[in-house]
Amino acid sequence: MKKWYQTPQVAVIWTIARVWLGLQWLQAGWGKITGGFDAGGFLQGAIAKAGGDHPAVQGWYADFLQNVAAPNIDLFNVLIPWGETLVGLGLILGAATIPALIAAAFMNLNFLLAGTTSTNPILYTVAVVLLFAGSGATYWGVDRFAVPYLKAAINKKAVANKA
Repeated sequence: MKKWYQTPQVAVIWTIARVWLGLQWLQAGWGKITGGFDAGGFLQGAIAKAGGDHPAVQGWYADFLQNVAAPNIDLFNVLIPWGETLVGLGLILGAATIPALIAAAFMNLNFLLAGTTSTNPILYTVAVVLLFAGSGATYWGVDRFAVPYLKAAINKKAVANKA
C-alpha cells in the first residue's frame, strides 16, 4: 500500500518541487558552461575561510580542497558545471531522479562545507525532502515508466543467465 505522500495527487506537489529544483540546477550549470567557469577563485576563498577564531570552513575540508580539488582544478571545472546541468535535466524530466537528488544534495553539501550559504540550505533541504518522498517524487516523470521497464529487462536477463 502506498503511503499518503506517494499518491498521484500528492505527487503533483513533489513534481512541482522537483521541477523547480531542476530549474535551479540547470540555470546554475548552463550559466557556467556558456559563461566560462573557473572554480579556482572559489577554492582559494574557501581555503582562506578555514583560518581565524571562528572558521567558516573546517580544517579537514580546507585540506581536501587544497590537496585534492585545487591540484585537479581542470577536472572540477568540467565536473561542476556539467554535473549541475545534468542534475537539472534529470530533475526536470524526472529521469534518474533519485541519483540526481543524491548528486544535488551532495553538491549542496560541498558548497556549504566550503563556507557558501546563499541558496544552498534551501536547495539541500528540498533535495532531502524529495528523497524521503521516494516514489512520490518520481511518479510524474520518465522514471515512472523507465524504472519498471529496466527492472523487467534486468530480471529477464538474470533469468536467461541462470538457464
